[in-house]
Amino acid sequence: MSESSSSGYLQSLFGLSGKTAVVIGGTGVLGGAIADTLAQAGAHVVIVGRNAVNGAGRVKMIEELQGTAEFFKADSTSREDLEALVAHLKANGRTTDILVNGAGINAATPFLEISDEEWEQIFRVNLLSVKVACQVFGQSMLDNDVAGSIINIASMSAITPLSRVFTYSASKAAVLNLTQNLAREWAERSIRVNALSPGFFPAEQNRKVLTPERVASIMNHTPANRFGDPEELAGAVLLLAAGKAGSFVTGTNVAVDGGFSCMTI
Repeated sequence: MSESSSSGYLQSLFGLSGKTAVVIGGTGVLGGAIADTLAQAGAHVVIVGRNAVNGAGRVKMIEELQGTAEFFKADSTSREDLEALVAHLKANGRTTDILVNGAGINAATPFLEISDEEWEQIFRVNLLSVKVACQVFGQSMLDNDVAGSIINIASMSAITPLSRVFTYSASKAAVLNLTQNLAREWAERSIRVNALSPGFFPAEQNRKVLTPERVASIMNHTPANRFGDPEELAGAVLLLAAGKAGSFVTGTNVAVDGGFSCMTI
């Protein structure tokens, strides 16, 4: 197979030309890397978040790499904001083909000290935002008969809870359950719903819990013996987003964790 034919084959499998991808939480480190990947595969990417400065910066980076993107300011938990984005896309002749639910927050509070307010806030951002976005954009996909892909960002702590992040672990476990339920519900309509669980990737939401002692513990339980780089999520993201290569993948959780999930003692 020649280089050009090989390139064409890979493009047919993983290419996203003509697709529109909405990345909620795209102003963050991991969400931004996911947005970059989707844009480089040919999708028009809508960066969704509250930080306009970070959003504009990500759009500029994508455009410098010859991709297309725009920023849309919205609260990930606001149905009104997300419905406004659907209307904005419709007004510009677009429908959502790919949805990434990447908004998330964390806290390292001892269990007996977790306030109801903290619990509710973390569940609101980590779980309610996924539920609302899946309702709003899922309805749009159904209405427009789109063979779409929804990627919910979960966590390794959703499978085996990590110490000191009780609420985060519980909220991400719920994200996995919701992902499987929606995959079953919408499979016959060609809407795939999957989860992506990064291992340890330093980002804004977890830096405050990465004490030297915790880092040492993480390395002892990660066969790769290092943190992940955001770009290392690219392969998994493309598989889950691609209409051809990932067309039979739904209801699954893809772990990108340097071997963390296979470590016992």
